[in-house]
Amino acid sequence: MQTLLLATRKGLFVLHGAGTDWAIAAHHFPGEPVTAVLADARDGAWTAALRLGHFGVKLHRSTDRGQTWQEVAAPAFPPKPTEGPWADDTTPWSVDLIWALAAGGPDQPGTLWAGCIPAGLFRSHDAGASWSLNTPLWEQPRRRDWMGGGYDHAGIHSIVVDPRDSRHVTLAVSCGGVWQTRDGGESWTLTASGMKADYLPPENADDGNAQDPHCMVQCAANPDVLWLQHHCGIYRSDDGGQRWIGITAPAPSGFGFAVACDPHNPQRAWFVPAQADACRIPVDGRMVVNRTDDGGARFQTFSSGLPQSHAYHLVYRHGLDVSADGQTLAMASTTGGLWISADAGEHWTAVSNDLPPVAMLRLV
Repeated sequence: MQTLLLATRKGLFVLHGAGTDWAIAAHHFPGEPVTAVLADARDGAWTAALRLGHFGVKLHRSTDRGQTWQEVAAPAFPPKPTEGPWADDTTPWSVDLIWALAAGGPDQPGTLWAGCIPAGLFRSHDAGASWSLNTPLWEQPRRRDWMGGGYDHAGIHSIVVDPRDSRHVTLAVSCGGVWQTRDGGESWTLTASGMKADYLPPENADDGNAQDPHCMVQCAANPDVLWLQHHCGIYRSDDGGQRWIGITAPAPSGFGFAVACDPHNPQRAWFVPAQADACRIPVDGRMVVNRTDDGGARFQTFSSGLPQSHAYHLVYRHGLDVSADGQTLAMASTTGGLWISADAGEHWTAVSNDLPPVAMLRLV
């Protein structure tokens, strides 16, 4: 029996199931927007981030798989300086959205990372009881040139902690490229070499600081391999994100938001293609999933069990996940669809068509 957590616009849903037989077991925070959820493999705790508008962002933590929840501290910026180099910063110093939650390394009990909009990175050393802004990244001079990719301001949506070295953390920023630290956040390096932004003039297309990664994941079996769905295509890195290799766009599109990587096989990854930019729907109204088994040299396109006519589902960047077995996948959309595959994405079964818009899902 597996567990699936769905962060939606109207609460956190918990499903239990096996194979393609799944059912909703619980609904937490009904009616409230949940933007991110983390199931911490180190201690089994769940953390849910809520976006409550006038009441701000909130974090809740459960140590008993959702039976009870405790509100904990939420990331918050310090007051914006009134003098000095950042007094004229046009980015607001207030958290609008918690976009990503990640656990620290196995040698860091209680360490959590949070990526936000605007693009502040926060760290907790006490399981969310308190948070601190990572000042070296926030005060990185090139942050001034980051821009929103769909939101008004740039945001951090992907946080990858190297399981071999907890001090090595990689971030994807939309729009701000990929940044890495190897000293636990004391210093940061832009590592988006190889990416191209075709929405910029040709002379600026290689600027790593202007890239718009949509989602970035890491292979558990080989952490040097990362896969990235970019606004302008698909990329893979074989050297821990230092350099990125562009993948020839598969049919029907290289555009999309979500990516998942097989935890055992660094050559296998899944993508959900869509029509680019202003018309963000499946190409030709047909929903499909692309999978590569050879590092992106070739792709197979699967549609069995997915809507093939007048389908308007968009899968957000956190709307696709693969379980530890490498065979079970879950996918959910902005229009309330939820599908499960038990055979590595080749066939899909609809679990629900009536959920709220799904921001994130995670197989536990």
